[in-house]
Amino acid sequence: CMNEGAVLMNAEEIDRALSRIAHQVLEQAGGAKELALVGIHTRGVPLARRLAWKIAQAGEELPPVGILDINMYRDDLSHAEDHPVVRRTELPFKVADRHIVLVDDVLYTGRTIRAAMDALSDLGRPRTIRLAVLIDRGGRELPIQSDFVGRFFPVGPEEVVEVALAEIDGGPDLVRVRSREEMRRAAEEARRRVAEAAPRAAAPARRGARKATTTKKKAARKRGRKGTGR
Repeated sequence: CMNEGAVLMNAEEIDRALSRIAHQVLEQAGGAKELALVGIHTRGVPLARRLAWKIAQAGEELPPVGILDINMYRDDLSHAEDHPVVRRTELPFKVADRHIVLVDDVLYTGRTIRAAMDALSDLGRPRTIRLAVLIDRGGRELPIQSDFVGRFFPVGPEEVVEVALAEIDGGPDLVRVRSREEMRRAAEEARRRVAEAAPRAAAPARRGARKATTTKKKAARKRGRKGTGR
């Protein structure tokens, strides 16, 4: 729940940023010919689709959009409990000789993007790979930079940039910054509410089960008395 924190971008600002990125992509690629957009799970996928439509609205051919899962390529799964959630990768085009634009919501350490490039290299050899992100928050651990940025907003390691998109989160588009401590407290409060609600939710079910059992017993006794009378 993104109900706290400082708002970086609202829906209108996000839309303007994507329009600007779409025009920059077209200008650098020299048009939509041989261009393909690849969204990185999860929020990079709807952003890539929006960019494709904006490119088409500019009078170009609608570029194909692929979906890339990079979890099996990550190098930061350092703990045994870090089991990656494997999603599907769908690239409805040949990667070879394409101008690929990787699309993600937030650029931070650069490890996600390196994993994405490793995943792409297993699928073919693009002519070029460029990176479009909605937010560049700084804090890079690898020499990876974005080519197209909606907004550069450096924040500290104890803060988290959250992107909410209608296609994924159901609400209005929004970008917020929250502290990790604030998110930890919110998560603990949510767990506490769930734990308190569980006994209350279970009580009516138990009462209903007892009532059903009692009704069945009464019906059985009634059938027994009728059988004795015969």
